[in-house]
Amino acid sequence: MQKTFVRGTWQQKRAFSPAVIVTGETKTIYVAGHTGQTAEDGSPIADFDAQCRRTFRNIEVTLAEAGAKLSDLVTMTVFLTDVRYTTPMTEIRQEVFGKDFPASAALTVTGFAQPNILIEIQGIAVVKAVS
Repeated sequence: MQKTFVRGTWQQKRAFSPAVIVTGETKTIYVAGHTGQTAEDGSPIADFDAQCRRTFRNIEVTLAEAGAKLSDLVTMTVFLTDVRYTTPMTEIRQEVFGKDFPASAALTVTGFAQPNILIEIQGIAVVKAVS
């Protein structure tokens, strides 16, 4: 399997790729929306940065169960309750992915199923198929 990242220009500053091309024998993993409003011990997380980091950690755990890593995400959709969270999310996404970003969209929504959720991320990961 080979992944090619279309780098774009301004997209690098926003920590996403305009497109990711995957070729070869692959397995596709569709990741449902993940959130991060609670810590491992069940205590609430109110801070956006902490929720964002926890969301990526929760996705990482799910992907590991499916035989993948965060770096295998080829696209993600980020839902935010406040447009002002876009820049902090972008900065955290840069930490998480380095320079090889998934394709991405960020949308501002009026709310989630639980009012304390500030961010939700869904995505698609692609890995080499196991024979």
